[in-house]
Amino acid sequence: MHIVIIEDEPAIRQELALLLRNALYEVTAPDDFRDVAAAALAAAPDLILLDVKLPDESGFAVCEKVRAVSDVPIIFLTSQTDAADELNGMLKGGDDYITKPFHPPVLLARIAAVLKRTKKTGAKEPDVMEYKGVRLDIARGSICFQGRQAELTKKEFQILYYLFQHTGKIIPRMELIEYLWDNQVFIDDNALSVNMTRIRGKLEQLGVHGLVETKRGMGYRL
Repeated sequence: MHIVIIEDEPAIRQELALLLRNALYEVTAPDDFRDVAAAALAAAPDLILLDVKLPDESGFAVCEKVRAVSDVPIIFLTSQTDAADELNGMLKGGDDYITKPFHPPVLLARIAAVLKRTKKTGAKEPDVMEYKGVRLDIARGSICFQGRQAELTKKEFQILYYLFQHTGKIIPRMELIEYLWDNQVFIDDNALSVNMTRIRGKLEQLGVHGLVETKRGMGYRL
């Protein structure tokens, strides 16, 4: 996935670029803001991170220009916390509005949520994902190992799907919570632990032990 960062503060631009590259996104971060809408579209991104205060024109104006020709997802990332600005951003065609300072795991989760909601319908999803002999059946919502199968609830499937997408990477608890319960006002942190315990129980019934690692104080990893 390719993300264009439109941010005129060099330190923030570099921080965002590093964060996204470490999350395995391809990143373009222009430092010339003349006709930046055209430059962003020329990069053919899957998503645009857009600041509101820019040197030559506002992010709202850039969003309008992009929206005139493209439905690429746009997330406003700005220090402006006024509710009217957030409403204006959404009315101009933004898909999300995140205020600075941002929490990196939450930002990554919000990006993933927007990409999930707005992905092209023509994109080909794999029917099955496999790791260490364990197969996640996308169509059936089940987990399989050596010919044995266990059905998964919606949340159990979503957790495993996200972990299978990021094998070898530690996924922070907050990132998983944001991914599973996007924009809900309050979620008991224990809800994730309960689902993870159920997943491990189903894996053990299939003869799979230790597939999902808990990294204390950090998160989970396949």
